[in-house]
Amino acid sequence: MVMSAIRGEKWVILEGAAIARLETRGMRFEVIVDPEKAWDLKRGKDIDIRDVLKGYIIFEDVRHGKKAPESKLKEIFGTTDPFEISKIIITKGRLQLTTEQRRRMIEEKKKAIISLISKYCINPQTGLPHPPQRIEKALEEAKVAIDPFKSPEEQLKDIIKALEPIIPIRMEITTLKIHVPAIYTGKVYNFVRASGTITSEKWNPDGSWEAVVEIPAGIRTSFIEKLNNMTKGQARAEIVGKKKK
Repeated sequence: MVMSAIRGEKWVILEGAAIARLETRGMRFEVIVDPEKAWDLKRGKDIDIRDVLKGYIIFEDVRHGKKAPESKLKEIFGTTDPFEISKIIITKGRLQLTTEQRRRMIEEKKKAIISLISKYCINPQTGLPHPPQRIEKALEEAKVAIDPFKSPEEQLKDIIKALEPIIPIRMEITTLKIHVPAIYTGKVYNFVRASGTITSEKWNPDGSWEAVVEIPAGIRTSFIEKLNNMTKGQARAEIVGKKKK
């Protein structure tokens, strides 16, 4: 179903959108929104309402294309401005997702969570990250409930705790001390900075570079391998510390 916008600036397309609904004083008011952006706005993030809305109409019933009367908008919200009213509906009302929308959002979040676990966690018995397939299976065995609205980072610690009875797992940061010959510092520096957090560094008189860097434990092996490949085995990397994240 497609409907023209209240001011003609935007067409309403229901596919991929969600409905935010507020019921107050015996009336129902609905707007069509991007579900994730609407949730971010609801949680207090600074987001332009125009980016959240999929259309600029205030409805009584989206499914039947029934607009809310302007007289009722003025009476209840004190304004007929669709942006001001939409903010109230989103922040004080509820988000209505279809089953397919919820399934898709959960699946996307699950993939991102698996990627984070592979990056930040290791099997303490081997010191290596778990394969993604094993992590996914453990999520299923632990019956982990993934919140489609919370970010993967917000859910990570609770999910790892739920996985502990299923697989040996530890969230860990590895601290490395590295030394890179002068000839390779140009291309190595950006790689190291993108991979972790440089906590200290020193440029030697011969142009070589030394640094202490913190990286997710799950990428430690691949980080060292790439560092060696980039420097033809001439760089040195020494583990000088480990800490739980």
